[in-house]
Amino acid sequence: MADLQEASVTLPSDPAEVATARRFVAETLGRWGLDDDGDAADSIRLMVSELTTNAVQHTFGQSPTFTVELRLDREEILRIGVTDSHPRFPRRLPAAVQQDNGRGMVIIRVLAAEAGGRLSVSPTAEGGKTVWITLPWTAAAVPAC
Repeated sequence: MADLQEASVTLPSDPAEVATARRFVAETLGRWGLDDDGDAADSIRLMVSELTTNAVQHTFGQSPTFTVELRLDREEILRIGVTDSHPRFPRRLPAAVQQDNGRGMVIIRVLAAEAGGRLSVSPTAEGGKTVWITLPWTAAAVPAC
């Protein structure tokens, strides 16, 4: 396998495209050797769902598209990035007992940390941002949902 494998897709900022993004990630990682039926794949799909949902919902129509990028470096480190053109970085919302949303970034951060990975955010040259999940590329290291 090559030292670096990359794949990306740019989709319209529409709630229906979250499922498309999940499928893209699952199919790409399957080609790269991740068991689609395993706990690692389930956790990655959940994290991608949360990130892409955030890119659609929290840009308030100011980002017409979002991009999902996958990078597998020397079969050791997997990076998954979701980029949108809205300048506001994600922020933790105060926890309210009856709050129905606002927990996605907490879920992602916990799943990534349990897998020995991390969550980070970086600005883009165009004024938007990319939210990155960095994980070790070992299926056993990614926790079950």
